[in-house]
Amino acid sequence: MSSRIKYLVVSTSTCLTLLLVIGTVLGKGASSADDTLKHIGVFSDVVAHIKSEYVEEPDMKSVTLGALNGLLEAIDPFASYLNADQYKEYLKTKDVKRAEIGLVLSKKFGYVGVVGAITNSPAGKAGFTTGDMIESIKGIATRDMPLAYANMLMQGDSGSTVELSVVRVRQPEPQTVKLTRANVTLPPVESKMLAAQVGYVNIDALSPALVKEVAAAINKLQKEGAQKLVVDLRNCFTGSPEDGIAMANLFLSKGRITYLQGQRVTRQNFDAAPEKAITALPTAILTNRGTANAAEIVASALMENNRAQVVGERTYGDAAQRKAITMDDGSAIILSVAKYYTPNSGKAIQDTGVVPGTQAAEAEVQIDYDDNGEPIPLTPEQIQQQRGKKTEDDPVVKKALEVLGVKA
Repeated sequence: MSSRIKYLVVSTSTCLTLLLVIGTVLGKGASSADDTLKHIGVFSDVVAHIKSEYVEEPDMKSVTLGALNGLLEAIDPFASYLNADQYKEYLKTKDVKRAEIGLVLSKKFGYVGVVGAITNSPAGKAGFTTGDMIESIKGIATRDMPLAYANMLMQGDSGSTVELSVVRVRQPEPQTVKLTRANVTLPPVESKMLAAQVGYVNIDALSPALVKEVAAAINKLQKEGAQKLVVDLRNCFTGSPEDGIAMANLFLSKGRITYLQGQRVTRQNFDAAPEKAITALPTAILTNRGTANAAEIVASALMENNRAQVVGERTYGDAAQRKAITMDDGSAIILSVAKYYTPNSGKAIQDTGVVPGTQAAEAEVQIDYDDNGEPIPLTPEQIQQQRGKKTEDDPVVKKALEVLGVKA
């Protein structure tokens, strides 16, 4: 196949993919159709100039892959484009329980970013946290790597190892970390009684079983005389939207929890069932940038129904229904086809996150410097210790108690 034909094939396939992603716009009127075609024309012109004027003969396959992943990341940080071989591998493993390292990922600035690391997982013990950037996995650069493929590379047999190059928050020099894959279990719900009969519930993950644990913890605290509740959802990023709906209903006897809607997905409302509510105690919800997905649905539902006050930092932004859309050549894109929205203001949680009514910053991780002014790397144990939740002197917990009217 000649170079010119290869270019035409690549350009055509790329434009078709663009049309697949935004083609529904064409049905919204002549103006939208013209605008869409104009953008596709600009894209084709850029590809043509890369082909004809770049300093050396470009690898058009890489150019196309980068363009596709860039396009998807621009609209959806959790989207992926998988070529035919990658998609076959994805289908083989997507429903198979495999050992992992405990990271939840998204795309950020073209690279793979960390949403969070599950407590006591290999990644959690190694000090990974929200905002870390994975530069390479098994020696493969993550620049323009499909997110779904990155997740596959993280998985494997229990006891096997995977090597990552990571740029950590506040430690900009890349570090090479070798982790041993394991069967990761979600951390249990923890609860205790604070001063002034305030019940504290710490939730690091959500699942159907863990929602039941949350209910049991709240019931136990109420029996022990709790008059108010602090529910800590910081760094709670696992769990499905359904888990978030179920947990929110524990606090709501009426009102809308959330709704789901997409271009081709009919709006579905999720309203509170009165018989599922178990508490009416004044409540404060704690969030941070590692709060995502199910936990965001809880926070937005309770805040917009005036059922709880949210204290902390803006959440990550991840609550959507995703679907694999296959292409004629066997490749596929994994894309959000519907999003979950806040119940009253109608904001897409994935786009805006949840902004607390009361802002409160967590304690900063302290880094020491050597005589040359270079940062001294922290050990995983030191990172974990500094980032641990301290219910007695945690500034966010203190602010929540203040919001609830509890005097120090």
